[in-house]
Amino acid sequence: MLGILRNQTYSRLFTAQVIALLGTGLMTVALGLLAYELAGADAGAVLGTALAIKMIAYVGVAPVAQALSDNLPRRALLVSLDVFRAAVALSLPFITEVWQIYVLIFLLQVASASFTPTFQAVIPDILPDEEEYTRALSLSRLAYDLENLISPMLAAALLTVISFHYLFAGTVAGFLVSAVLILSITLPAATAKTRRSFAERTTRGMRIYLATPRLRGLLAISLAVAAAGAMVIVNTVVIVQARFGLSEVEVAWAFAAFGSGSMVAALALPQLLDRLADRPVMIAGAVILTVGTALGAAVNSYAALLPLWLVIGIGYSAAQTPSGRLLRRSAQSEDRPAIFAAQFALSHACWLVSYPLAGQLGARIGLEATFLVMAAIAAVAIVLAVKFWPAEEPADIPHEHPELAPDHPHLREHRTGGKHRHAYVIDDLHPRWPSAA
Repeated sequence: MLGILRNQTYSRLFTAQVIALLGTGLMTVALGLLAYELAGADAGAVLGTALAIKMIAYVGVAPVAQALSDNLPRRALLVSLDVFRAAVALSLPFITEVWQIYVLIFLLQVASASFTPTFQAVIPDILPDEEEYTRALSLSRLAYDLENLISPMLAAALLTVISFHYLFAGTVAGFLVSAVLILSITLPAATAKTRRSFAERTTRGMRIYLATPRLRGLLAISLAVAAAGAMVIVNTVVIVQARFGLSEVEVAWAFAAFGSGSMVAALALPQLLDRLADRPVMIAGAVILTVGTALGAAVNSYAALLPLWLVIGIGYSAAQTPSGRLLRRSAQSEDRPAIFAAQFALSHACWLVSYPLAGQLGARIGLEATFLVMAAIAAVAIVLAVKFWPAEEPADIPHEHPELAPDHPHLREHRTGGKHRHAYVIDDLHPRWPSAA
């Protein structure tokens, strides 16, 4: 897996991702503690609302930002967004009111909604080989997992000597170092695109995504991930501090347990995906998430919470990590940024529902019932994923183009005037998925 780091461009991008994630991880812990300081036992509701605002920014901004940035230099765009995020994060330690959390989180995530899809779409251009790209996806997932593990551990150590307000400084530093690393490399130029209207560029990724069966299945799995993940992210601080009466340090260690499980799965996935298709791996991960969330209703001690968070972390990573492979093979290279932006927006729409639901239900009907409700949502999502995503998915799909002239370049390329087969993706020549598939 680490062999791909010999690619200097990718290794610097990966390092930038790790450092920015480390800073973001410190912010996650600090934000939860800040919400508890301002709202006490209602911290879950406050944090759930803050994270819902984050998701609104993601869902509403990502496709528009991708369309606006189509013709902008990638490196300049990524560096500018990192600097802007650092400037916003610099204001977080000075928050004294709940509404201020909401405003700054919105601004921070508007920038992230522009940054992340652009960053993700660059990687396949740097690593065009699918095997290398698979390793990069697992390494990227591992980076997220290490952030979930190391950031809480680092936060726990720092909290013994400083106030949690100072953890936000790590977020600022992470974004600035990320900007410097990206500035130090040259990124591949974006593939030349067909000229389209702004409205068409904004909606193109969504149309490709929703017309592709495997991606509709991916969206359902994203809902299962969000339903289970929201319980961990929103209610860990409430479970540990309000229910068990423990300290900020124990909150950090609970997040570390979740990150450890995710890291275990990320390390195992490259070899697993060499032998198994994406679909069974991702559905199995979603099942683990669902069962673990249902078991959360019975947790009555911190000692029981830690292994459960570990198991949910395993499912969380297994269900998500292969998604980049699905996106890569579901669009032409020129449409890749649009389809990554669509996944970013649609997956976060799932979090937009799950975050406030986990927070508000936890405050109103109790955590036990909330665990069961979120597990039920995840179970329904798994059923939808199985329905939308066919178990048999041939690499090449036979189809024909009765609307094309016999001498059309596409038909000449495949040496046929009628039915032919090739790797099928939605594009200008293939606007609908073949019904026979």
